[in-house]
Amino acid sequence: MKSVKDLDVTSKRVFVRVDYNVPVDDNLNITDDNRIKASLDLIYYLLEQNAKIIIASHMGRPNGKRDLKFSLAPVCERLSQLLKKRVLFADDCVGDNVKKMVGQLDDGQILMLENLRFHDGEKKNDDRFSKELAGLCDVYVNNAFAVSHRDQASVTGIPRFAPESAAGFLLEKEVRSYYDSVENPEKPLVAIIGGAKVSSKLAALENMLKFVDKLIIGGAMANTFLKSQGIDTQGSMIEEALLQTASGIVKKAKEKKVDFMLPLDLVCAEKFDKDARVKEVLADQIPDQWMALDIGPKTALKYARAIADAKTIVWNGPMGVFEMEKFMEGTRVVAKAIAASSAFSIVGGGDTGLAAKKCNVAGKVSYVSTGGGAFLHLMEGRKLPGVVALE
Repeated sequence: MKSVKDLDVTSKRVFVRVDYNVPVDDNLNITDDNRIKASLDLIYYLLEQNAKIIIASHMGRPNGKRDLKFSLAPVCERLSQLLKKRVLFADDCVGDNVKKMVGQLDDGQILMLENLRFHDGEKKNDDRFSKELAGLCDVYVNNAFAVSHRDQASVTGIPRFAPESAAGFLLEKEVRSYYDSVENPEKPLVAIIGGAKVSSKLAALENMLKFVDKLIIGGAMANTFLKSQGIDTQGSMIEEALLQTASGIVKKAKEKKVDFMLPLDLVCAEKFDKDARVKEVLADQIPDQWMALDIGPKTALKYARAIADAKTIVWNGPMGVFEMEKFMEGTRVVAKAIAASSAFSIVGGGDTGLAAKKCNVAGKVSYVSTGGGAFLHLMEGRKLPGVVALE
């Protein structure tokens, strides 16, 4: 795919798809502006080139209807503050008024469009909607890795009709970080996979067996693997329909000589509650009807030692219910081991990025991805539609 640096954008209308789907409070105040900050280097570059910059994003799920609680107006204000430069705002993303505002842009001016998802043509990847967006620009730049696994108008539709298309700095960095850490890593490569369900990570697990030296399993998904090996998981969350599949993955790992690591001990509770009674038990000694909600201390220590030997680390998914303090320690120990390692370490976005932040290690790992779904899409060995559209 072409980089934006491969194109002449001087004085051209440049449509930049960003991911400004930021969290806001009840008063529409932005509570975390990291996604906006992640786009600033590209915006500064385009300003240096005297481009006419058109910024577009979605926010929330307005379901194809205009809903001002999902307006990007507060984001426009915050971007103006960060840039110390006025950013113009259009109250729609298509239509005559938007065309007029784009036509009146001077070199080095910035216009932010209203929420793309106020139109159902965005999620439906409607050709007419895509053409109308593409008609606003001379150059299309995708800088939104977090939505590049989606086949939508502003991701895959516009490149079909825009005169030129390229990748922005953030998209390039994300894709390069993935390939450097998974498909062309310095060995040994250790992958830590957690989260709730095997089903959500099944394709990623099978694909990662091609590359990893060690595969560390945590979270509720570990329960399904434990039960597939004959361990009574009592009241723990499992996926009965995937027991045979889980057993097959363990077998395949042995055939490939991958060190497939499952919990030795667990932190269990009599119910799913932050105030529940808890016990630390061996994996095969869960009390009757109790449930496993975190890896135990012996497991956390074993995992930390395995991480210490790595040259490359990929982490996707917490080790337990890290949102509750009683079940956070396993995730914390693993996170700190990753942070202490000199290996190249990449952390998947979404819950994993949130866990890294909660464990105060986000600034101590090599890279934290901005997109959980897109990162998992790559881990499954699939190409991102947003990247393919630029090729």
